Amino acid sequence: MRAARDVSRSVLPLSLEGVGYAVGGKPLLSDITLRIEAGRRLIVMGANGAGKSLFLRLCHGLIDPTTGRRFWAGGEDRAEAQAMVFQRPVLLRRSVAANLNYPLVLKALPRAQRRETVARTLERFGLTPLADRPARLLSGGEQQRLALARAWAMRPEVLFLDEPSSALDPSATRIIEEMVEQFSAEGITIVMTTHNLGQARRLAEEVAVLHRGRLIEHRSAAEFFAGPCAPEARAFLAGDLVW
Repeated sequence: MRAARDVSRSVLPLSLEGVGYAVGGKPLLSDITLRIEAGRRLIVMGANGAGKSLFLRLCHGLIDPTTGRRFWAGGEDRAEAQAMVFQRPVLLRRSVAANLNYPLVLKALPRAQRRETVARTLERFGLTPLADRPARLLSGGEQQRLALARAWAMRPEVLFLDEPSSALDPSATRIIEEMVEQFSAEGITIVMTTHNLGQARRLAEEVAVLHRGRLIEHRSAAEFFAGPCAPEARAFLAGDLVW
């Protein structure tokens, strides 16, 4: 059962209207219209170079559209309401515990609350035995687990995930997927890119497909996997080479 969240000050839905992004006059994303609703798991798919990572960065606000509009509910872009985890985790040259503590300092939480949050997060995600270990010496799976745990500790309303398990073995991948499912069950909206069709089938409630920087499909997961409308999406689902 999915936990309810207070929607009175929700930043969602996030709406993109005719959004594009160009560099040096070259369009990398074009004419994307999409609405991201609260409490859903949206999986974004497409071939390498389709624009998936750019799409996440644009949604998250790391880059701004060069055409079109991006706006949150009520017109309010609250940075503390969202978080993003990259394909390669960005970790500080500090211990695991210190990596969890640092964003809480930036959030200006009192020391006692930070200490309690760090301890709870370490315990929740099985990181307590690693608390004093340098974060950058962890295995790839442990680093990604830490990055996700750190994002969770900030209590975001929406979490953007850029292929969080692409370089991991099946065991580590399953742990990451279980974390994503747990976050979703707590009411955190998930927007995640993946090139792994099996992973998409396991996690998606909605599917968006990008092709050459354009949104060619956005449907419920059940409808998409039953039969995409766009020919490029059908080819991608069939495992054909699409570029």
